[in-house]
Amino acid sequence: MKTYLFIILASLTLLSCKKGAGDFTLKGEITDLTFNTPLTDTWLKLYKVPIGSSSPVLQDSVFLAADGKYDFTFPREQIERYIIKIEKEGYFSIYEDVYFSSLSLDQDNLRNYSTHAKGWIGINLLNDGPLPTDVFAYTKQLGLQNCVECCPSTEQQFFGELDTTIYCINNGNEPYSILYSVYGTSNTGILSEITLPFDTTYINVTY
Repeated sequence: MKTYLFIILASLTLLSCKKGAGDFTLKGEITDLTFNTPLTDTWLKLYKVPIGSSSPVLQDSVFLAADGKYDFTFPREQIERYIIKIEKEGYFSIYEDVYFSSLSLDQDNLRNYSTHAKGWIGINLLNDGPLPTDVFAYTKQLGLQNCVECCPSTEQQFFGELDTTIYCINNGNEPYSILYSVYGTSNTGILSEITLPFDTTYINVTY
């Protein structure tokens, strides 16, 4: 009887230890979609957010080398989620949640991410013979949408005298186009440019 009791207690102890112990391995590759290469020469930081807290705590960091790969091994803790964060000048930041419940102790946890280099479009608008009744309108056809820095996708209208440049962010090496029209005239069309990475490309409209 004592022998059986000892075996049961030992088994429970082992199960308890296994449940609370172990290391997670989180690894993957970061891709630069603008140049179709690994993202390099920047830091990838891993934060942890303890249960009941909203303040991220730095867990570890790694400098992305030529292959753009990262690899973290860290102990299993009472954590709500982890955050992968990359901020490289000239690129859109990566900020991704990795929830504790999605991680496995039995195998590597693969998480691959990607980003684009930033480019800008400058839309030069000039009315060279303005009248108070002039109405100019344009709508973005192609270009980055639904981001904090993005220009709106709805129709933009301007009245009378106009001499301005509107700057809009876009993915580098990707097209940006507008459909424009001058109300009451046949002056309408689509203008498009490929936005250069890390630079500003211009669309010119004179009416």
